[in-house]
Amino acid sequence: MASTHLLVKANSAVLSPTHENAPAQILVDKSTGKIVDVAVGNAELSSAIPENVEIIELKDNQLLVPGLVDAHVHLNEPGRTEWEGFETGTKAAAAGGVTTVVDMPLNAIPPTTTVANFNLKKDAAQGQCYTDVGFWGGVIPGNQFDLQPLIKNGVRGFKCFLIESGVDEFPCVNEKEVRAAMEKLVGTDSVLQFHAEMECGHGHHETKADVSQAGDAYNTFLDSRPQSLEVNAIDMIIRLTREFRDAGKPVRTHIVHLSAADALPAIRAARADGLPLTVETCFHYLTFFSESIPDGATHYKCCPPIRENDNREKLWEALLDGSIDYIVSDHSPCVAELKRLDVDGDFMKAWGGVSGVQFGLPSVWTEGRKRGISFQQLVNWLSYTPSKMCRIQDRKGEIKVGNDADFLIWEPESTFTVQAADLQFKNKLSPYVGLEMHGVVAKTILRGNTVFTAETKFGDKKAVGEAVL
Repeated sequence: MASTHLLVKANSAVLSPTHENAPAQILVDKSTGKIVDVAVGNAELSSAIPENVEIIELKDNQLLVPGLVDAHVHLNEPGRTEWEGFETGTKAAAAGGVTTVVDMPLNAIPPTTTVANFNLKKDAAQGQCYTDVGFWGGVIPGNQFDLQPLIKNGVRGFKCFLIESGVDEFPCVNEKEVRAAMEKLVGTDSVLQFHAEMECGHGHHETKADVSQAGDAYNTFLDSRPQSLEVNAIDMIIRLTREFRDAGKPVRTHIVHLSAADALPAIRAARADGLPLTVETCFHYLTFFSESIPDGATHYKCCPPIRENDNREKLWEALLDGSIDYIVSDHSPCVAELKRLDVDGDFMKAWGGVSGVQFGLPSVWTEGRKRGISFQQLVNWLSYTPSKMCRIQDRKGEIKVGNDADFLIWEPESTFTVQAADLQFKNKLSPYVGLEMHGVVAKTILRGNTVFTAETKFGDKKAVGEAVL
């Protein structure tokens, strides 16, 4: 008889960011995928354990934490499925301990800018997902009347670009168009996320990526996307956030993939003023730095760019002091040809995007343990806060009764070296290949179902993820 329940027994568990490491037992009803009972420390479960229960006991070197939430991935299906797809992208996520991803509205064709387009994307995802999947909607010129219908249909919030996105289907917006979108979001509790780079003609030095420049030297590309582009954009975002707040019409705003430490003073001041502004950064900005990027290594190219090591240290400081709320992968793959690695390694012409959804936890832990971070901080940055941001905190982000039974069994002291053969995403190009990291994902459990194990990978596991949260 198939088991109706799952019992997870851990000598060490971190149930939420406010929970100290402690032994725990968690009982799951497999028919609903929900946690029905939790006992911590020496406490006993209050429910009777059914006879036909599946039991998972963690080893002494393993830690139980909530499944991770990566709130910024590009799955590209339909339309650019040769770049990435729901199956390969969510398998890579699950192999990294991620149980929920939130898909960005661009790089698929069509983009998630209307309800009809959203339905096409949801249909494409059915039966393919190894994690749960949520969706961001997109703000482009003229689609402000699509925003409230998209919210009613379940998008978690919206994203716009203040600089060209790189794909024709997703044009950038100007200040007037941002205002039109924000007016539609007043009173909704939705969030408007910004790709915060903006060219500015107001007496600033105007810098554009000059594609006519050849550039296999990383600094050629880095110099084309200076920190001032991010600072310009963030100053405007803060100004509009304040204007709407002061008019009694607050709208939540959010800066995706912050790379410029020069913008941190303005962000800190805005937050001290109580503005509803949140900020994410990326695993690759905390792991890599420009001085170490080899010529022609275009798999490191992303926008905004990976900057200098002293900039990386300032991002870590901002994360540790709470000025940055959480961390994402911004997993943005493409076919190998677009990276031009075998052609000329030209950073100026290569597609920008880092593939990293599988390596967030070990990369942050490998760097973070040198800086004294705790398991609680990891759970906060990689699960609890992103689930709040996406408005799925009633289901995800901590291990408690009533939540989805999303768990990660993790070995923080085990080390591994990333091999190309380990990459579960479709196009096997990533700057993480060759890195030695701490923190092996032993098992990923989604709503009570084991979807990944370190030994058998996916074996004959079925796709059990929900395509819409």
